[in-house]
Amino acid sequence: MKRDSFSSYHPLVNFVYFGAMLASAMIFMHPVLQALSLISALAYSILLKGKKAAVFALLYMLPLFIVMAVANPVFNHAGVTILFYLKNGNPVTLESILYGIASACMFITVLIWFSCYNAVMTSDKFIYLFGKMIPALSLILSMALRFVPRYIEQIKNISKAQRSIGRHPSQGNPLQRAKNAMKIVSIMTTWALENAIETADSMKARGYGLPGRTSFSLYRFDNRDRIGMAAMLGLLAVVLTGAAYGENSARYFPSIKMADTTMFSAVLYAAYGLLCLLPVIIHVAEAMKWKSIASRM
Repeated sequence: MKRDSFSSYHPLVNFVYFGAMLASAMIFMHPVLQALSLISALAYSILLKGKKAAVFALLYMLPLFIVMAVANPVFNHAGVTILFYLKNGNPVTLESILYGIASACMFITVLIWFSCYNAVMTSDKFIYLFGKMIPALSLILSMALRFVPRYIEQIKNISKAQRSIGRHPSQGNPLQRAKNAMKIVSIMTTWALENAIETADSMKARGYGLPGRTSFSLYRFDNRDRIGMAAMLGLLAVVLTGAAYGENSARYFPSIKMADTTMFSAVLYAAYGLLCLLPVIIHVAEAMKWKSIASRM
């Protein structure tokens, strides 16, 4: 993963930002806001992970988007604008097609924002924020968030080792392949249980969760974090004001209805776009700043 400038901000700034992005992506169904959020999530994901994020979006996110968008009008026949009828007599409406696209966009956007969250909000940041308030729950959530990538990496290592001795699930007859697969599952389960016990013993030995326990941290809420938080909250206030006046909503059933485009809605779209692109803007600004300093040296 590439180290971007926004990742170096205080964990509170990172957590508030991703909380706002995930909540807005799930709530706001307006097509303009959805497009801004999806494009920004893709841009930040590519900034964090490079070509790997672009390949993942093309190979997995795009097919998932198409399947979800096509499946909705096949099963959902609500709406007043009938385009044509299927062979079984069920109508396909414009409203169901557009709602399917909006739902697919929302789902994909949330997944991409979550991948960015996992890359930026490491376990030590999460424990730093919530370790004192909810020590047990924060540890469980931190372990759960890193469960999938860590265990995927471990199962790859186990599979490689088993392949070297001829016990990979792709080797041997069908019965032997099944036994090899079960062997890998058994090894993985044993490793996971041992790892959980070691983690519990380690945290207990360090006095985790005991009253009065202090902890060392490198995080400090400085002026840069204050400016970033103020800018983020200011943009978020504009977006929430728009939501209060109904500018962020869109109705798909029984007919399509959205708020008229006004000067205020244009300001709202600009504010939401800046909010979504805030990590990318910060990174570009920092890169230009350092490039300017280097050119003067």
